[in-house]
Order: sequence, then structure tokens, then C-alpha cells
Amino acid sequence: MTGNAKAPRNVIFNADCIQAMRSFERGSVDFILTDPPYIVNYRGRDGRKVANDDNARWLRPAFNQMHRVLKDGGFAVSFYGWNKVDLFMDAWKAAGFRVVGHLVFRKRYASSAKFLRYEHEQAYLLAKGNVSLPDNPIADVIDFPYAGNKLHPTQKPVEALAPLIEAFTQPGDLVLDPFCGSGSTLAAAHQLGRNWTGIELDNGHYRTASERLAAQQHHRAAA
Repeated sequence: MTGNAKAPRNVIFNADCIQAMRSFERGSVDFILTDPPYIVNYRGRDGRKVANDDNARWLRPAFNQMHRVLKDGGFAVSFYGWNKVDLFMDAWKAAGFRVVGHLVFRKRYASSAKFLRYEHEQAYLLAKGNVSLPDNPIADVIDFPYAGNKLHPTQKPVEALAPLIEAFTQPGDLVLDPFCGSGSTLAAAHQLGRNWTGIELDNGHYRTASERLAAQQHHRAAA
């Protein structure tokens, strides 16, 4: 952690992430791993939607705040919508991030089939300032088991997120997910002995994530 900068730890906020991050100190987060809305007006097979997936007004201010709260020399991983990559890339670069890697998450199933069978998710590895190369770089293709989407319409599997947290943080570091959904990033961080902070706008998903992490904390305390 940079200096004595502080940010809340092991808590989830039911809030707009831009407003919430404004209350965090600059450089107070060690690593960011997030799955923001893809700006595609997504609707799942069961009709569930994702908040703010119908506009890009939040995109630049959210990544501005992520860059501000991330420590110098820190990394962020952001999923993105492939057909909106121009908007995401503009926002990342405007915030001050450097693009240093691309990740493909390989599915064993097709999430949809139109012009192609869409069998992967993708994310970019972003850097702030002068970063150090990892001792053991992980592969840029990661298996993506089906999470079932029971907790969230675009739920990410913990198994696909954990290798990233393990590669770019140390035990005790603080992992932030400003679009935490059902809490998969937070669950992965907790399992690996990292501190975590989540922000979620939707009250239902906030409750799901809170219950999920409370259950994990209880399980660890009882073990």
C-alpha cells in the first residue's frame, strides 16, 4: 500500500461507485478487478438486466476515480464489451491508464450465437505509472467455467478471477471492485487472504454480495 493511504476494507457499499470512490484516499487501493456494464443494453434469457448498461455517461468518470484511488505502480483488470471497445479504450486512456495486456476467458459453451458462436469473454490489463513485471506471468488465456448466473445475470466464476488476484497482489493487499455485482471478485480475494472492497449500485445484488461474503467470513471463522 502506498504510504499511509487508507480506503475501507472488507466492506460492500450500496452506492454509485463514482460517488463512493470520491471518498477514498488517492493511491489507497492495491489492485482493481472489475466487470462493468458492457453498454449493450443486455437482457438475459430470464429477462434480467444490468443497471446503467444502456448508457456510457458513467464510463469516463468511473475510470477517472479508479485511476485516482489505485496506487502508483498498480494494475487494474477490466472486462469490457467487445463491440464497445472504442468507448472503453478512450475512457481508460483519458483516465491515465496504460494498456499492457489482453486477456481471453475461454468458455466451453456459447453465451449466444449470431454471426459467430460467442464462446469467450475478454478483459484488458491496465497499468498506472511505473509498474514492475510479475515474477511469474500468467497465461493470457484463462478457462472460464459456467457460473450458472444464479446470483447475477452476468456472473463471473471465482475460478477465473482468482489467478489474476494471485498474480498481481500479495496477501493482505486491498482489491477493489467498483461494479461488484454478486461479489465474485470479492469472494476470490477473500479466499486468497486479500482484503477487499466492493461497490454495487443495485440493492438486490448488493444484498446478494453481502450475504455471500458474510457466509464466507463465517465459514473461515468457524474453520
